[in-house]
Amino acid sequence: MLLGIDLGTSSVKVAVVGEDGSVKQVASAGYAMSSPRLGWAETDPAAWWLATQNAVKSLSAAHLRAIDTIGVAGQMHGVVLTAQDGQAVRPAILWPDARSTDEVDRYRRLQPNLLHRLANPPATGMAGPTLLWLKTHESSIFQNATWALQPKDWLRMQLTGEVCGEPTDASATLLYDFVDDGWAKQVLHELGIRADLLPELVASHEVSGRLTSAAAEKLGIKSGIPVAAGASDTAASLVGHGVLAPGPVLLTIGTGAQMTTVRREFRPDPTGCTHVFRTVEYGKWYSMAAILNAGLALDWVQKLFGVDWNALYGSADQVPAGSGGVSFFPYLVSERTPRPQSGTRARWSGIELHHRREHLLKAALEGVAFALREAMEALEATGIPIADLQLAGGGAADKSWRQMLADVLGKRLLAAGSPASAARGAALLGGLAAGKFKSFDDTAALTLQITVAAEPGPEANEYSRLYERWIETHN
Repeated sequence: MLLGIDLGTSSVKVAVVGEDGSVKQVASAGYAMSSPRLGWAETDPAAWWLATQNAVKSLSAAHLRAIDTIGVAGQMHGVVLTAQDGQAVRPAILWPDARSTDEVDRYRRLQPNLLHRLANPPATGMAGPTLLWLKTHESSIFQNATWALQPKDWLRMQLTGEVCGEPTDASATLLYDFVDDGWAKQVLHELGIRADLLPELVASHEVSGRLTSAAAEKLGIKSGIPVAAGASDTAASLVGHGVLAPGPVLLTIGTGAQMTTVRREFRPDPTGCTHVFRTVEYGKWYSMAAILNAGLALDWVQKLFGVDWNALYGSADQVPAGSGGVSFFPYLVSERTPRPQSGTRARWSGIELHHRREHLLKAALEGVAFALREAMEALEATGIPIADLQLAGGGAADKSWRQMLADVLGKRLLAAGSPASAARGAALLGGLAAGKFKSFDDTAALTLQITVAAEPGPEANEYSRLYERWIETHN
């Protein structure tokens, strides 16, 4: 059996996967993201490790005994500063964090040839600007730290006691040179960031270490089994869906949301609206349109009104399209695609005396869907044709929400049989590391059953009109 661990923003998900690719069992455990100051987003990494232990130990005893390899995936962009022993010296700074605005400006002043090597628009929440902020504002902690790790790389260190990174996460740090396919030494030198903070990079499907006896005891599985280097959650989801070649476009909705597709050629977006990162395979990349305010914004709305998720999604059926003239703009944190660092703020507009809570709830769903359409159009503008969207992530499971997304996006939505695509992808990487599969093509051959989850219906034309109105109001 293969174990995949996906370290998300608000919860960790673990999946037991058979060598035939089938998901045998899934478990999860949550933790809190804190905001100790305006615009900050942090988590104590110890909470990740404890949640991982709880999630794994909740799996069946039979599955725990059968696990003989592990792969890890996780949220992108964050920074965990650690001591020599791997213990975090401060809370992890996460991708929604907006404290590094000045540092992003410093990035933009880099020489054009260096920015070309980074291939992506500078943004707050990415590891490079975050490390610059730490260097300036917490210089003692920065100077005394031994490692600056990505979240899942820190978690893997708890499993193996070994330190390494891998290309998919590294390529999303703004510290990665796409020309040299490794850490951007010239950029590090120019910005004064210590190169020795960054770990050696190991291929995603290679063995990064073996499960220590101490970690094995805490997880309830046997020690000494191989642990793959793993991948970022987005790259792992592509593996989990068998998307290893150009064509399919994956829509992942979680705390954030991403639309991704594989490329065989390296093609940065000259407009800076979309991103390009490494896949798990050398010589392949994926283009990504990303919005940060997806589940993050909906979770905030749900808590603001004191309703559960059923009530939030249920508003989609209670109020006609357009929410009675109420519009919602979901920008609680600075956005990525296609409005990086635009300064737009979250708000409702068009509220009148006769509107009820349900109008504001549905407007929130529509606002996130419209933001996704805007991101999708930015991805299409790079020359990527989108016929269908394959769904991933836990944020698109509700039937009414799926229908709204199909209507707003104007695309057919396809659902795979896997409830945990990133964790499945991580597990398959573990299988490759353990020699259970000979190649990536072997993992792609373990196909999932694809079904139609939703397709544009009678309200699609109305939503196209409402989207144009939303864009006009936005601008």
